[in-house]
Parts: sequence; C-alpha cells; structure tokens
Amino acid sequence: MKVTGFTIIRNAIKYDYPVVESIKSILPICDEFVVAVGESEDETRELVSSISANKIKIIDTKWDMSLRTGGRVLAEETNKALNSLSEDTDWGFYIQADEVMHEQWLPHLMKAMEHYKDDPITEGLLVNYLHFYGSYDYIGDSRRWYRKEIRIVKPKAGLSSYRDAQGFRINDRKLVVKQTNAFMHHYGWVKPPDKQQEKQKNFHKLWHDDSWLEKNVGNTTLFDYSNIDSLSHFTGSHPKEMIDRIKRVNWSFEFDPTKKNFGMKAALLHFIEKQTGWRPGEYKNYILK
Repeated sequence: MKVTGFTIIRNAIKYDYPVVESIKSILPICDEFVVAVGESEDETRELVSSISANKIKIIDTKWDMSLRTGGRVLAEETNKALNSLSEDTDWGFYIQADEVMHEQWLPHLMKAMEHYKDDPITEGLLVNYLHFYGSYDYIGDSRRWYRKEIRIVKPKAGLSSYRDAQGFRINDRKLVVKQTNAFMHHYGWVKPPDKQQEKQKNFHKLWHDDSWLEKNVGNTTLFDYSNIDSLSHFTGSHPKEMIDRIKRVNWSFEFDPTKKNFGMKAALLHFIEKQTGWRPGEYKNYILK
C-alpha cells in the first residue's frame, strides 16, 4: 500500500504557518509527500525543502490572486498537488498547513487505509476536528466550527478539491466515506495577534474585494481574539511535533468558557448539541457509509 501526503503553502514564515509541524506529523506513514509551494515573499521553499530530502517533492506554483470568489485559488492550488501524486498511490493524505495530526492516530489511520484499500465503495476517510482558538488552551465548541472533513482520499478520475479546498468531490458529487476515530488539530486561529491580523488581511483577499476588507478587517495591527461566541478548555495533549512551537508562545489569551455570546436561536441549538451530540442542519460535504 502506497500513501502519498500532499499540501499547499505560500508565505509560511510571513504568516506563521506551522507547515513543518504539519507535514512531519503524517510523514511517518507517507511513502512520499507532494508540496505545492506558491511563489512567496519569504523563504518558504527553503523551509519545506529542509524537512525530508528523500520524501518531499516540491512543485513550484504561482497563485492566481484574481480568483477571489469563494477561495477558489485554494482549490486550484490543491488540485495541482493532487494531480502530481504518483500513479501507483493507493491513498492521498491531504493536510492543510495549519493542521497537525496527533501521532497517537497514525496506527489507527494506517489500519483504516489497509482495511478499505480494496473496498470499491469507499472513496475517502473522514477525520474529526479540534479547532484551537486564541491559544493552545482553548477550542471552539460552537456551530461555526466544522466537526468532520475528508482528509484521506483514493486518487481516481474526476477527483478534485472542492470550493475553498475544505473537501473533495468526484465529478461534482460527494465522496462516499468511512468515519475514523482520529482527530485533526487545527491551529489556524492560534498565532501572535500581529501575525493573525496580517493573516486575516491576506486570507480574506481570497474571498472578498478591497472594499469588504477595508470595512471588515480594517487597518488595526493586532487581532482581537475576544470577539468569539463560545470556547472550551482543552484538556488533552498536543502532537509531539507542536511542543517546541508551543514553548515559544509570546502572547497571552484568557477566556471564561462559562460565558457565551449567543443569540436565542444559537443558544438553543448549542444546548441541543451539547446534550445530544446532534447538530441540527449540519452541513456534510460527504456521504457517510
């Protein structure tokens, strides 16, 4: 069984993406790893090439920043990496540059890939998500955060990244997937406030025009983490690849998890989910079998 990891990255140093930790977190179970490195304003390419000379395959790309509708450029870049997987790849393991897989789940994911490799029905594997916010001590627990997504796929004709690269489709239909027990750690909302604000200015360019940016992002230099509806304390452990980064934290963020910033409807839906585990109206970018 051949497993190929793939990801995209641009300006990793400038916007403080944990891309090295991200790639290294799944590298042990990958036979090779394709990284589409966009033309950057920093030493992102050198950073990626330093990870593992015998496994990393770099594709140099140029992001089309005119694709500002729905984050389409992210899907286009992901497709460049996807289409560069070796033909003998059985599973493609997609991971975004701010996602890190805990090492405890690697044996479980390998077992799942082996189990479903020759299953003609299964087209992908689903992982759960922990979305960290403000610091490494809090996770988002409201409906604004997606709970599951496809991160392992069987490369086949018609497979492509969907919309803003959150998931995948085959000829515009949802993939048939199996659930795994693994949890992906998403750290996109944990950065120094100045880096987070710079990321927001750049990131929203992929969705919105300049007038929207001026109105909604503004010219402030520090991101305000306090504007959040609901968080919970994280009580688990972080992936080993993240330990050094966590030790270098140079900002502080405190939040009272007992305080909720909900309207009446959102409060009711939040209560239902916490009591039952059911999320009414949840969007699912897959067909779970």
